[in-house]
Amino acid sequence: MERKRNAVILASGMYVPEQVVPNSYFNEMLGQDVDSWLRENVHIYERRWAAEDESTSDLVLKAARQTLERAKVKPEELDLIIVATDTPEYVSPSTASKVQYLLGAEKAGTFDLNTACAGFVTALDTASKYIRDDENYQKVLVVGAYAMSKYLDKTDKKTANLFADGAGAVLLGAEENSERGFLASQLKTQGQYHDWMGIYAGGTKEPVTAGVVERKDHKLKFVKRFPTELNPTIWSEMILSLCKRIGVEVQEVDHFFITQININSIWATLDKLGVPHEKAHTVMHYYGYTGSACIPMALDEAWQMGKVKRGDLVFFIGSGGGLSFASAAFRL
Repeated sequence: MERKRNAVILASGMYVPEQVVPNSYFNEMLGQDVDSWLRENVHIYERRWAAEDESTSDLVLKAARQTLERAKVKPEELDLIIVATDTPEYVSPSTASKVQYLLGAEKAGTFDLNTACAGFVTALDTASKYIRDDENYQKVLVVGAYAMSKYLDKTDKKTANLFADGAGAVLLGAEENSERGFLASQLKTQGQYHDWMGIYAGGTKEPVTAGVVERKDHKLKFVKRFPTELNPTIWSEMILSLCKRIGVEVQEVDHFFITQININSIWATLDKLGVPHEKAHTVMHYYGYTGSACIPMALDEAWQMGKVKRGDLVFFIGSGGGLSFASAAFRL
């Protein structure tokens, strides 16, 4: 049966903390030239870290408010809020419940979603299906948020100089008989990598105790080095799968918004597909790696710059610890 109702992206927004941390910070702290490597290899020049009194909900609220203002939608019109993050406000309850209260979205249901840095695309997929399949959901706010600076060992140059903080949001709305909106999606997991990178204390496996804190297991750790070809291989496979499912050639896709942890992985993916690098807008240069937030941040910046316009075919490709992968195709 042909669907009449679809989830469309009505507006986007983003927020990054005010505190700018340049590469020179690490040069001075570590006593070596970290800046040159970061510029040449991952194209990160600076990043934003949250203030000491700034938490994940603060980032989410500011991105959410900007998104709603641009859409001319009031908080009380929201039916659902999904916050995608692996740096939550608390272990329990959800970050989204606090955001709902502070935003004044009294009618909205809420939940958090954690598939690490694939979280935003997973949440986008989930929200779209709520709208498509249940008439009670007319407007859904999806926010990807990251406050990983709170979990960094600032002396560990494998992590501290890459990861940063921010939030990006989109508002989805129901639209009848629409030619735009959600088209297809896919989730994949390579669970054999679950213990290769993460924050391994604080849950039920390793509750935080004095001994665990001393071992720094409550901080983000790269335990093993991931194969270089892993992301480009799976990202390109997911892109081709989306193309096949919606009946387009890869050259017809206008924009690719891909997890921003490594610009070389993004370029390698596009090279595999024969697609110009310009079709993948990147934001790691001045914001660092913002995990769940990086894809909606890239969308928002490209949209505000005029690179993205209504009618464009866009693919969202996310990946994160676990390893979790998520893809979604939309016509804006």
